[in-house]
Amino acid sequence: MDKAQTLEQLSAAKTAHIKWVNRAKALVGGLPVEKDAIPVDSTDCQFGQWFYGEGQKLHAIPGMDRLSTIETLHFTLHDTYLKIFGLYFGEMNRSFFSKLFNMKPKISDSDKALAKEYFQQLEGVSKQLLDEIGRLERRLNAMSAESFEEK
Repeated sequence: MDKAQTLEQLSAAKTAHIKWVNRAKALVGGLPVEKDAIPVDSTDCQFGQWFYGEGQKLHAIPGMDRLSTIETLHFTLHDTYLKIFGLYFGEMNRSFFSKLFNMKPKISDSDKALAKEYFQQLEGVSKQLLDEIGRLERRLNAMSAESFEEK
């Protein structure tokens, strides 16, 4: 495991997370967003793919207690987005014709307001997640390349 490569991968995963949040923001803001553009499952998004792939190697480094906090926040983030997803793409809100022609369901004003509330929660969790990722980056940067590669 190479320190520079790991930091590069972490940075790319963090950028992917920010893009994911921005797509959710676009959806809640009324912009057209494809159903599959924002992965619901925490293992399907680019951050989750890194975290549950290469990111798991960080567990071998002593003092990587940030990983469990990052995982919890990441799950919470996706659980919150699932509520937004249900409002916008839930099958219960769709008519026969919208299902037939794969049209986006109509969303009521009250559901839009609820989605905005959920998005505010999502943004808060995202900020916490980014703070934890920043702490992880600082911890990794503080390690010497030699001690990092010994792990």
